[in-house]
Amino acid sequence: MRVLGIETSCDETGIALYDTERGLCAHALHSQIALHAAYGGVVPELASRDHVRRIVPLIEAVIREAETTLDAIDGVAYTQGPGLAGALLVGASVASALALALDKPLIGVHHMEGHLLSPLLSDDKPQFPFIALLVSGGHSQLFFVRGVGQYELLGDTFDDAAGEAFDKAAQLLGLPYPGGPALAQLARQGRAGVVRLPRPLIDAPHLHFSFSGLKTAVLTLVRQLQHEGRFDDQVRADVALEFETAVVDVLAAKAFAALRQTQSRQLVVAGGVGANQSLRSRFAEKAAAADARVYFPEMAFCTDNGAMIALVGALRMAEGTRDYAFHVRPRWPLMELAAVESEQR
Repeated sequence: MRVLGIETSCDETGIALYDTERGLCAHALHSQIALHAAYGGVVPELASRDHVRRIVPLIEAVIREAETTLDAIDGVAYTQGPGLAGALLVGASVASALALALDKPLIGVHHMEGHLLSPLLSDDKPQFPFIALLVSGGHSQLFFVRGVGQYELLGDTFDDAAGEAFDKAAQLLGLPYPGGPALAQLARQGRAGVVRLPRPLIDAPHLHFSFSGLKTAVLTLVRQLQHEGRFDDQVRADVALEFETAVVDVLAAKAFAALRQTQSRQLVVAGGVGANQSLRSRFAEKAAAADARVYFPEMAFCTDNGAMIALVGALRMAEGTRDYAFHVRPRWPLMELAAVESEQR
């Protein structure tokens, strides 16, 4: 089954074609970083308009790269939510029009389920069940994943997600948008141990997160260093390194505690923060010491992309799931998803 995937949840237009027998056939992505950089963040109206401009040419490019035709696809999947309402509507409109014109099945996909299952796009992929750490701009969650749609929430964030904390800390350090990658780059120049920040809830007996206090600690530290006249480029790098280390310490502690509690040996790390190299290195080291395996999506599939939407669409559509209702869900808890039939049996 070949499924065309369309992702327009925020500021990236992603298109991909996934075949359940051959794997990923082709994919293309347009990022709006340059468009929103002048505003220091995503402007929803501009994001929607840019999706309108990019989506059809990207679909055409993917179909050409896959050396096929639209008539030859077996279904269309689109990001139904969560995300920006206007941006979601662009993808939903084009997907619905294509499915109707081609007389093909249509399915709406949960954006975060796409991230959660994105490591399945790789040749070296985890087997169900596994623990998944979902870390993105709006999510810091731990799941026990038994199958497609079978997700038990083990830990959630009480306030800011890790990605949000990265962006806010970067802003306090005077770094450009997008803040997370800029902070990680600056941290490479930092000196370990020069400054100290807290590790919120790292020793708590539960698997929940809280990064709001860490963000406030960065604000307090920056103001103190500025008052003392010590906030030069090197010290900014030191703060960046300490912040990054604090976040990775907390995420690693919770994720490997989840492995121990469930007696699992497989850990998936997905979402935009999963692209952080310090996080990847730390998790790989801890996995080796714990006799466990850690799986990351390929770097191209850490950020929002059409491949993960096509993948989930294909997995669900292959089991008979269809959704012809034209609607988007800007807010959509992952736990509301149903398991696919083959996993329920």
